[in-house]
Amino acid sequence: MKKTGIGIIGTGFMGLSHALAYRAAAAILPGEVIPELIAVADIDKAAAENAARRFGFRRATDDWQSLINDPEIDVISITTPNRFHLEQALAAIQAGKHVHCEKPIAPNSDDARIMTLAAEAQGVITQVGFNYLKNPMIKLARTMIDSGELGDIVSFRGIHAEDFMASPLTPWSWRLDPAGGAGAVADLGSHIVAMARYLLGPVVAVQADLETVIKQRPILSGAQGLRKVEVDDIARLTVEFARGCKGSIEASWVATGRNMQLGFEVYGTLGALHFTQERFNELHYYNTDTAGGQRGFRKIEAGPQHAPYGAFCPAPGHQLGFNDLKTIEIAEFLRAVAGQPVSGPDFREAWEIQKIIDTAIRSSREQRWLTL
Repeated sequence: MKKTGIGIIGTGFMGLSHALAYRAAAAILPGEVIPELIAVADIDKAAAENAARRFGFRRATDDWQSLINDPEIDVISITTPNRFHLEQALAAIQAGKHVHCEKPIAPNSDDARIMTLAAEAQGVITQVGFNYLKNPMIKLARTMIDSGELGDIVSFRGIHAEDFMASPLTPWSWRLDPAGGAGAVADLGSHIVAMARYLLGPVVAVQADLETVIKQRPILSGAQGLRKVEVDDIARLTVEFARGCKGSIEASWVATGRNMQLGFEVYGTLGALHFTQERFNELHYYNTDTAGGQRGFRKIEAGPQHAPYGAFCPAPGHQLGFNDLKTIEIAEFLRAVAGQPVSGPDFREAWEIQKIIDTAIRSSREQRWLTL
């Protein structure tokens, strides 16, 4: 097996999830590549040093450029705010390093295009952090749709709603910086848009309404001064798929009481599927062939027969977790680095997702349907 050096930029929520996933992937889902945690970077040197001690990186730094220049590092994970992705990804690509970048890939589709074409020209492997797509239940849903078990698809309804910005006392932060792109439609909406594309294919037209609910927020926690909010809190999209059906997509980070309502309903002529991340080890299936007195949604519970669940636990119903999905994502990325087929989503797919986000923003501004 080949050892591959890993460098991670950022030690926030996602940076630590990446570090955990690289370590777990080596043991739970071993492949042709053995990841070695070489260096971690953060603008807060103390945070980088703490992450290095916790996960076993060889060194910590507050200079992300030093990771780009390190010959021991083959893979760069970018877990910084969106507005830094372009610069950091291009530097890594130019150095010939494979790149995993968290979502959204960039503040806008123009930056996403530049990143995509640069990576393809250099021939490096890319991955974008839509780890919810790595759920075995989501893969099963796609298989059922593709095999025709639901018949002709007539409608899709998707949502990603959380409440971490629901309080007007939550201070202004990097998530609200328009230099980093849109608000909820990008931060959360990109996940459900990615899922819609994964399940039903390309989106060809969008009509959207974006709303800013909380117009001003405290400059800092507990501060009296307020700063204007220039991005959306709620996004409501109606979309048309290339396959001919339409659907609705909603994204909100002010959905009081919701921690992780990422879910969808797919309706077909022969059946339907329902899924929610709140119970993400379950997929619910309705079959029109069921006898009249026994009709209803049937729960399909995740188990070892739904690969790669069995690599984590031999018993059905014992459930995977968020970091397990990130581990699956990282393991598939490392396999691609080793020369196996790319499972994605790669930069090109993330660019397609960002095109939909950008079109939704313009549709809301112009108050009309727009084609992609």
